Amino acid sequence: MTVYFIGAGPGAADLITVRGRDLLGRCQVCLYPGSLTPPDLLAHCPADAERVDTANLNLDEIIARVVAAHEAGHDVARLCSGDPSIYSAVAEQMRRLDAAGVPYEVVPGVPAFAAAAAVLGRELTVPTIGQSLVVTRVQARSTAMPSGETLEAFAATGATLALHLAIGRIERVVAELVPRYGQDCPVAVVARASQPEEVVLRGTLATIAAQVKAAEIKRAAVIFVGRVLAAETFPDSFLYSATRERTAKGLTRD
Repeated sequence: MTVYFIGAGPGAADLITVRGRDLLGRCQVCLYPGSLTPPDLLAHCPADAERVDTANLNLDEIIARVVAAHEAGHDVARLCSGDPSIYSAVAEQMRRLDAAGVPYEVVPGVPAFAAAAAVLGRELTVPTIGQSLVVTRVQARSTAMPSGETLEAFAATGATLALHLAIGRIERVVAELVPRYGQDCPVAVVARASQPEEVVLRGTLATIAAQVKAAEIKRAAVIFVGRVLAAETFPDSFLYSATRERTAKGLTRD
């Protein structure tokens, strides 16, 4: 028996990986976050599978369900929105499964920021404009941020930012970033990327807070900040340069 932590993607049922879909189709038990899981995705579960909405369960209750399935010899699909590697709360679940002697595997998924960038039709690493992406959040009612991980510190690098769990504090985000990026810095907000309710806003640090308020976006959104969002004049990447040396098989060399 194995627990599979499966990245369910940003929302659209067809953005789960083939591996994740196939595993979901053979697990006898599926635990999923109800408010973030589309019904079409659960349709991949076996008809007789036990489906458990974890929206109102605490960590102890979730682990109890998993351990019970393990003792019954059932494989478990533990769906996580986006990708399990970020903001998924799987670390504490895996720690408890280790203590209980329950085996597990992690199946990657499409993270929300990647889906949002696709909606915008933008590459987030543009030659000479921006080659680094900082994925972070802001302090709210959730777990405290490490002392050195502040917006001010990240802004000092000038890197492109992808902010999760921050839309409810958009005014604070703007206030902390304007001194480093300038009021004219491009900003984009994508709410519920890939879902029917998807909303896209484009503006600058000077205008985005008012746009968010007018659109009444309060959750499930990614905020991008950086010059790459409006970059038009930049050199071609070295990746496909005609001057780059290639092997006989067409493989490029660094």
